[in-house]
Amino acid sequence: MSEIIALAGSNLVSPIILSFALGLAAALARSDLTIPEAVAKGMSIYLLFAIGFKGGASVAAHGVDGTLLAAVAAGIVLSFGLPFLAFALLRIMTRLDHVDAAAVAAHYGSISIVTFVAGTSVLEGRGIDAEGYMVAVAAAMEAPAILSALWLVARSGTGGKMAPGLMREIMLNGSIVLLVGSFAIGAITGEKGLAEISSFIVNPFKGVLCLFLLDMGLIAGRGLRQARGIVSLPMVAFAIVMPLAGSVAGLLLGMLIGLSTGGIVLMMILAASASYIAVPAAMRVALPQANPAVYLTLSLGVTFPFNLTLGIPIYLALAQFMTGA
Repeated sequence: MSEIIALAGSNLVSPIILSFALGLAAALARSDLTIPEAVAKGMSIYLLFAIGFKGGASVAAHGVDGTLLAAVAAGIVLSFGLPFLAFALLRIMTRLDHVDAAAVAAHYGSISIVTFVAGTSVLEGRGIDAEGYMVAVAAAMEAPAILSALWLVARSGTGGKMAPGLMREIMLNGSIVLLVGSFAIGAITGEKGLAEISSFIVNPFKGVLCLFLLDMGLIAGRGLRQARGIVSLPMVAFAIVMPLAGSVAGLLLGMLIGLSTGGIVLMMILAASASYIAVPAAMRVALPQANPAVYLTLSLGVTFPFNLTLGIPIYLALAQFMTGA
């Protein structure tokens, strides 16, 4: 426990977390601080490209093997399965109806790529290596959860349906295309390609991440203000319990596959995170009757800051304890 507290303490005073806290505090205080939408979009493009390229270059150096394929398969299994656990917890812990519970559950089967990026940054800061192909696992976990949520709603007969072109829209989502595409470029060009542009995607990375998380803090704070009276205490409890439960599933699968300690931590982070980009866009199309104030507040306003401040240190400490690293 003391090690977790120490890790959390060091994480809380990192520039990345403090940047998020600044944005959150500014929004809650109703400051007029804003990040222009075009700038925020540019930063997200940069972060996705950088993490994808570095992951692809790592795969080029490592090579494709059975562990990589098993990790991707495990990620898909987690993305399909976690929404069912989330749905069951929501029905037990909250008064959400079938549709809202399924919509929220979809977010907790998919992933937050920014939480993943923050986790890789923490590992790098502590000198812990992780498999570069975990980027591919992240990309594979974006969409399956949406299908699970639609099945949950369709089973209840409350109107869930696969809208025409929805699957194509999901798979061609900009974040997925950029992440997979940059991963492919990194895998093709390898370490030589990485060396050529390292001054662009390595050195400035953490600075851009700080500014991006400042914007995320602003968005989360505004969402929390607007959700007063809509999100109940049991919902907030779920948004903390669910990532912990997901991280345990990621831990067990990561150990079963034989990932390194860093790889297990990233698998735990992926399983514990909640989408606030790809899944909300899909829910607006597939489940328009679901309440965005509920699923966005829980994923972005509660789970996201929990993972950044306390979750990542907990997952790292637990992985190190279980692997003896």
